[in-house]
Amino acid sequence: MHWHTKRKHPWKHYALWFILPSFVFYTAFVILPTVGSSYYSLTSWDGISSNIRFIGLENFREIWSSSRVHNAFYNTLLLAVVLVVLENIVALALAMIVDQVRWLSKLFRSIFYLPVLMSGIVMGFIWVILLNYNFGVVNQLLDLIGLSAWKRDWLGDPDFAMISIILSTVWKSAGYYMVIYLAGLQGIPKELLEAASIDGAGSWQRFRHVTFPLLAGAMTVCIILSMINALKIFDQIAVMTDGGPGFETETLTYIIYKVAFGELRQGFGTALGIVLFLIILIVSVIQVRVLRGREVEM
Repeated sequence: MHWHTKRKHPWKHYALWFILPSFVFYTAFVILPTVGSSYYSLTSWDGISSNIRFIGLENFREIWSSSRVHNAFYNTLLLAVVLVVLENIVALALAMIVDQVRWLSKLFRSIFYLPVLMSGIVMGFIWVILLNYNFGVVNQLLDLIGLSAWKRDWLGDPDFAMISIILSTVWKSAGYYMVIYLAGLQGIPKELLEAASIDGAGSWQRFRHVTFPLLAGAMTVCIILSMINALKIFDQIAVMTDGGPGFETETLTYIIYKVAFGELRQGFGTALGIVLFLIILIVSVIQVRVLRGREVEM
């Protein structure tokens, strides 16, 4: 018995050696930066000089009282709510279309998913060209169909800049969530839908009472992912509007970038980053609790 234990013991050391590389990388790129950020958020560091002055909670007090931060928080919240709703509605609709189509279904799936493969920067430049006031396709189409009065500087008009970002983001992201919904749809037993049809249920009734409840798991994943991605949206805003016109499209992630690297206020930007992290954490925990409870009820 003693010999058997000795033979097994060396494997524990081998396991530690296998874990060590991942642990080193995680420590270097996650734990240490997190600890460092917590410290820098309490300083007035500019990100360049070696002069780091400790100022306590002053950065967080400024966040609490800053109208610019309040505006960015409102824009972030607006984007998050609208994007979660629109992305999931469009993604579910696309998934149902692809699931029902029997002819060239793989082609449709590829077309709907194609925007997901683009980087946010490339997508932003595409939409900047499409929405250009002078030669953009959108305004040229309005001219073509006799609706010249509807032409706008879509990215320069405070009333339409945020709408343009929302629509372009839905166009890019819906295909990703479509794949998740499609997997959920294809996992629904056909027997249940056939039984509902035999009982006289119409298309809407089958969707409401069979399909929708059985998609609860996929919907939980999609809503959580879309909320997190919306809260940290950056690429589209950086390319399409630069936070403008004025501060109309400035979000928390973008103001972190502008303050930390544009205004050389690394300490304040780091404090904002910690606030954003806490917001995402709280929202995610609430979402998981609410949506998991909904799954149980269904």
